[in-house]
Amino acid sequence: MAEEFKNNETGAVLCFGEVMLRLSPPADTSWLSQHQVQVNLAGAECNVAAALAKWGMRVKYCTALPGNNISASVLRFLEDKGIDVSAVKLCGSRIGLYYIEHGTDLKHGGVIYDRKYSSFGELQQGMIDWGAALKGVNWFHFSAINPALNENVTAVCDEALQAAKQQGSIISVDLNYRAKLWQYGKKPVEVMPALAGYCDVIMGNLWSANTLLGIELDEAFIGVNTKESYLQHAEKTAKAIQQKFPACKTVALTFRLDEPGGNLLYYGVLYHNGNLYVSNSFTSPRIVDKVGSGDCFMAGLIYGLKNHWPPAHVTEYASAAAFGKLHERGDLTNHSINDIHKIIKHNAYCF
Repeated sequence: MAEEFKNNETGAVLCFGEVMLRLSPPADTSWLSQHQVQVNLAGAECNVAAALAKWGMRVKYCTALPGNNISASVLRFLEDKGIDVSAVKLCGSRIGLYYIEHGTDLKHGGVIYDRKYSSFGELQQGMIDWGAALKGVNWFHFSAINPALNENVTAVCDEALQAAKQQGSIISVDLNYRAKLWQYGKKPVEVMPALAGYCDVIMGNLWSANTLLGIELDEAFIGVNTKESYLQHAEKTAKAIQQKFPACKTVALTFRLDEPGGNLLYYGVLYHNGNLYVSNSFTSPRIVDKVGSGDCFMAGLIYGLKNHWPPAHVTEYASAAAFGKLHERGDLTNHSINDIHKIIKHNAYCF
């Protein structure tokens, strides 16, 4: 890959964000009569960390959890996945929860959050030793979900970003937008640009770039609703992001679109060194779970960039990883590198 990512493969990736428990009741009332609900470990940055560990990359995870037996089980589960949890802060009194039916999209109205007063949501500046957390790290990743929680967590993000930038780590952000979380009196565009200014890699989509960073949406392109028009808009958006945030070297944008007849279309783009790289289009009528696909794309992006793959290869791998995740239940992927290469080879989900 490009010179700016050279010599970055030896250090670990530190993912910073809230780990939660996801409860997924079925749409009917059977879960009440059967006295059971499926529970999954969840959280955007946790999903990224788990994917990277699955693919053999050194990864640390920093979050906040209460000091109880449930947290101990969560930490053992993460360690079993190959994730270094030495940077986890034990404090506060609860783990955040969210409820969502299988197959529902977090971006829409089906999600119910129960994360107020969580250990992570009550973090404040000075509580995490960033020198210790960042030891052995040369890539720091977070998402826009963190600053959506409250002003104190936003300040902690800024504190972490300053420390990561000072030690020379590459910094990436996923522009996850969750409308239900921005409830503390600040609009996303008032908060996110300052944090995005630290970032070397910015990933999102046309709509989140508009809502979170103030990048213009051009209806002349969107209204046409074709891949060609979306790609033209993607290049325009990527250029605008790099102009607004000079530290940003790489922009990645994803497209997850519903087609007539019930099929889902997925592809991704990478903008680097003035060139736009486009993945193949993946389509499937059978989607199992929409949660975590963007996190898989982000993990694929980090994995490819740290391994200095050609940009076209990075784009294809990240898109195939995301497409594969759409066919898995739960938040975390179980797909191996070979599984993802099989998806690329067949241009389809083939398991």
